[in-house]
Order: sequence, then C-alpha cells, then structure tokens
Amino acid sequence: MSTPAAGVLIRPLNASELDEAARIIRAAFGTFMGLPDPASLWPDRDYAATRYRAAPENALAAELDGALAGTNFLVRWGSFAFFGPLTIRPELWERGIAQKLLAPTMERFDSWGIKHSGLFTFPHSPKHIALYQKFGFWPRFLTAVMAKPAADRSAAFTTFSSLDQDGRDAALAVCREIAGAILDGLDLSVEISAVQAQSLGDTVLLDADGFAVCHCGAGTEAGSGSCYVKFAAVRPGAHAEKNLERLLAACETFAARRGMGRVDAGVNLARHQAYRAMLRAGYRTAFQGVAMQRPDGPGYNHREAFVIDDWR
Repeated sequence: MSTPAAGVLIRPLNASELDEAARIIRAAFGTFMGLPDPASLWPDRDYAATRYRAAPENALAAELDGALAGTNFLVRWGSFAFFGPLTIRPELWERGIAQKLLAPTMERFDSWGIKHSGLFTFPHSPKHIALYQKFGFWPRFLTAVMAKPAADRSAAFTTFSSLDQDGRDAALAVCREIAGAILDGLDLSVEISAVQAQSLGDTVLLDADGFAVCHCGAGTEAGSGSCYVKFAAVRPGAHAEKNLERLLAACETFAARRGMGRVDAGVNLARHQAYRAMLRAGYRTAFQGVAMQRPDGPGYNHREAFVIDDWR
C-alpha cells in the first residue's frame, strides 16, 4: 500500500504549466490504456486549459523536486461538485501523490457546502476504486459514454451565443431553474459561461424545456470532428421524455451545422429512461466508467432524471 509522498508540494496550478498538465493527462491515461505511445492519446482534445480557464482557483498542482508531478481539476455546479481528470506522471505512480491532491480537494468541497459530489473512474481498476473510497466516494451505477453520427434533423432550437445580453441573462435563469428542479441548487452557469467565453462550442436551448452545453472540435473536450454534450437536461414532468428526444435531435442538428461528424454524450445507467431514449435515438456505447458518489446516495442519478453527463 502506498503512503503519502514526502516532499510533495500541493499548490495552485499556474497558467504557464497548462501545456505540461495536458501532457501529463495524455501520458497517464495512455499508459493506463496500454498504448505503445501514451503521449499520442487525444492530440487535440483539451481538458487542462478549458477547465483551468473556467475557474483557475479550482486547479490544483502537485510539485515534486521543482517539477509538475500531477494535477487535479475541481468543478463546481452549484450544490454539486466533481473532480478530474486527476492524473500523475506515470513514473511517479504508487507514491501517494494522488492522495496528496485529494485531501485539499475534499477540504475545498466541504468549504463550499457541497451537498453531493462525484467522479468518473475505471470500473475494472480496484486501485482507483479503493483510493477514492478512502475519501468517502462509493461506486454506484455504470456510466455509458455513447456516440452516434451527426445529421441535420431540422430540429428547432436557439443557441446561447445568438442572444443579446438580456436574452443570455434570461436563458441562464431558465437553465438554473431546470437544473434546480433536478437537484436542489444544481447550477450549470459556470459551464455555459465558460463555453461562451472560450468559444468552445455553444449551449443549445430548447425554449424553456431544456438545454445542452456542447463542446465542438479541436482544442475543446470534444476533439476533432466531435460535438461533446458535456451536460444536458430537460425540465422534469410529464413531458420530460419527449423533450429529451427533442433535445437530442437539436444537439445532433447543431453538431451537423457546425460541421461535426459525431455526437458524443454520456449517461449514468441509473437514469434508465434517459439511457433508453439515447438508445432509441441511435446512440451506442463506446466505453463505460463507474460513477463514484459522496455521500453514498443517488444525487441526480435516478430513474426520473432526464440528464446527460458523465463527470469525466
């Protein structure tokens, strides 16, 4: 069993370190996946810069012997938070550095008064699951990361970027209302604003019935040729299932009109009806992870939640 690494300094990540942070993310995941050239993974997909620029104060760095050893990115969506990717340079694995990063992560979550938090990890890795259990996270349902080819389905929608400032303020209020009806205090304003400010894609708006925060193309969390639905939700109620179908069609149409060939989207399998709606729409699972949650409860991963996200 590893013990906390001596000499590791945990501090804020600096903007000048983003390229190195991205390299460590690729190397860590590529090594775990067994790729011959781990650093070649996700050459134009960016998790480090997008998350850092959304909230620089929520990016943690582990420094060892004057060099960046690993990073963790904390994401707060109102009353809910998750973290990741948490990655360490592969040659420094098994030295307890991840635990060093997790301790202040939990302190930050507690200081925010977070009601529920989570993470996405590998279901086939006992080491990952055991590590996160030490910090109060428990594995629950699998999360399917799914994909389908994009096509213009002539779906009706509005985009956040097309609105004037008054319209954007009103749209944010509607999105907060929809998210808050799913989990008290859930708020995606930071993601919607980050996509707009960084030109990462757009937020698809379905009147007052639903919304989808989408990344598009290289330099985002989607990568070349892909539209990644980072979060999408519809208002709970009798029409939720039909509205999710409309929202999925809108995302596909949006992706096609932006020149993207594929739509990627994740869904927790505890959201049975949302998962089945995606299957009916033609989405197929590319790979699966497991959602670990703190405390050990459903949060918004339950049958009546018509939500698309995966906490990667």
